[in-house]
Amino acid sequence: MPRSLRSTLLPLLWPVVTGVLLAVVVLDRFPTLGLGEPAPQQNEQAGNAPYPSPSQNSAANQQVLPPPSLTLSAAQREESADPVLREAPPLQRNSGPASYQAAVDAAAPAVVNIYSSREIKDDSKHPLMSDPFFNQFYGEDALRSQRMLSSLGSGVILSSDGYILTNNHVIQGADQIQVALRDGRETFAKVVGVDPESDLAALKIDLDNLPTVAIADSTQVHVGDVSLAIGNPFGVGQTVTMGIISATGRNHLGLNAYEDFIQTDAAINPGNSGGALINTDGSLVGINTAIYSRSGGSQGIGFAIPANLARDILEALVDHGRVIRGWLGLEVQELTPSLAHSFGLSAPQGVVVAAVLRDGPAARAGLRPGDILTAIGGKRLLDARLAMADIAAVKPGNALELRLLRDGKTLDIDVKVGERPIPENTPAAVEPSLQDKG
Repeated sequence: MPRSLRSTLLPLLWPVVTGVLLAVVVLDRFPTLGLGEPAPQQNEQAGNAPYPSPSQNSAANQQVLPPPSLTLSAAQREESADPVLREAPPLQRNSGPASYQAAVDAAAPAVVNIYSSREIKDDSKHPLMSDPFFNQFYGEDALRSQRMLSSLGSGVILSSDGYILTNNHVIQGADQIQVALRDGRETFAKVVGVDPESDLAALKIDLDNLPTVAIADSTQVHVGDVSLAIGNPFGVGQTVTMGIISATGRNHLGLNAYEDFIQTDAAINPGNSGGALINTDGSLVGINTAIYSRSGGSQGIGFAIPANLARDILEALVDHGRVIRGWLGLEVQELTPSLAHSFGLSAPQGVVVAAVLRDGPAARAGLRPGDILTAIGGKRLLDARLAMADIAAVKPGNALELRLLRDGKTLDIDVKVGERPIPENTPAAVEPSLQDKG
């Protein structure tokens, strides 16, 4: 290289070489100041890194996130654009009662065991009946055998003067009814009145110092409430079982003509029929009536008649010996979509009049089979059973306004309500069915 060119380039190269050597020394002493990621402290101070590096620790990640609004004050939350989260209050872990003895002690003395029996003549021929020698001394009637058919159940004393409420199927057809109290006393009872359509019966006993149970307002019973069933299952003696209220307003079960059951999973078995369903205060919320079972024992589906309905029926039986219900003399059925289509309706609305009893209140008012009832007393109808229950609740002799569809036209008819006749043939149910009765 010529001397003149070398003398010209050397002054230019020395600064570059010096800078490179200085950079190597600095990187060797401070490796974190390399060309990689910025230091965490620098990143936090600048606050200009939109995404935290995976190499940063969790504390650094939390610091770059905006604080959740639930940690802010009420005023700050209103100004904040972040979502407002609903803060839950501290969980109250108050323990429930360790025992329901107080509730049982309040109600159990008023729950009685009921033993009913009736005499049945056995028409089967005795071998000696064919012998003329014995017939001339005893006669054929004397040789016929007789047996007693017994039934057991439970009942609840509702008044201090001895009125007891139980199920009709417990005492139906009985020739003799015996009541055993928890305190050991026993006596015979007489029937005050029965109501097969609700499966309730009122009995009367004459004893002093009778315990009673308080009656709760069954409209205040809610699903999830703890319930206790008291009765005499299988005749083993008074027993208490616990569960919850599983449902209310159960109907369409085909057990009674009028159904409005409380469902519970407290164990109810044959012999519990007529017993008490109580709450944790020891107050009566229902009369145990039936179970749904495929085995004959409790499967967690039991039904009780609400206390309000039971009280009304008891008062009616005591005052009149029967339950007085409104009646129009007609049969109704559900209006299915296919049936509604056959009537030219776009959707089901109301119930269909299936039959009208001759000379009944409905027939005298001009109702016909095929009419579609859409409202009773201004109340829209959607369910056939509820429609009959609404009619039954009207006092006989009162006028009831019916709205119906006939040939596509709307008609309003006033009907004078009659008294529902007592069914002539009620099913004999001295021994409750294990499939539907408790």
